[in-house]
Amino acid sequence: MSGSTTTTTELTSQYTAQVTSDLERNAKEQERISADIAALQEQLAALQHDHSVLVNVQQALGVSPTPVQPAAAPDSTAVPAPRTKNAGEPGAGKRTRAEKTDAAQDRTAAKKSDVKKPVGKASAAKASQPTLVELIRSHLTEQSEPISAAQVATALDTAHPERGVKTTVVRTTLENLVAKSQAQRTKQGASVYYTAPNAAEQTTAPVQDEAQSEQAE
Repeated sequence: MSGSTTTTTELTSQYTAQVTSDLERNAKEQERISADIAALQEQLAALQHDHSVLVNVQQALGVSPTPVQPAAAPDSTAVPAPRTKNAGEPGAGKRTRAEKTDAAQDRTAAKKSDVKKPVGKASAAKASQPTLVELIRSHLTEQSEPISAAQVATALDTAHPERGVKTTVVRTTLENLVAKSQAQRTKQGASVYYTAPNAAEQTTAPVQDEAQSEQAE
């Protein structure tokens, strides 16, 4: 009986460890997928913004009083009148059509140049915005003490409310930075804290100096 009980206890321990490992792996996978979805949503929002700008440009060009294509229709109806009055001048009708076409093209070109200016400003403003990775690295560099992912997310969301920063995305980004040696991770009990690489070296150096001084005494 004792042997059977021992075997059952070992199997239970194995199953418990396996389930715990599976749960941790499942949670990490959920965080990774959430980060991918957030990145795709950010790209989709940028594309939707560009689409709305292009639609506005298209509408602005469409409401032009003298568009390039429809300009030919008024010319065809207006040509006979000058020919009747100036029958002795064969080139009068051609000159009229040429002048109207040039004027229409000039006005259309002027409208296009005016419309392109705000589009260029919007694109430049968007390109100048830092990425989430850059914001996180900059925030870590500014900190003198280790900071958790939730604290980083709260600080960035307060500074950049339009970005909708989420803790899961920040935590995944921090783990990626740790994997690339661009950030340091420390664990205090059940909590995980992050620092910039230089800050981590500075915080560990005094501890090593104190240890060496104690050994010398």
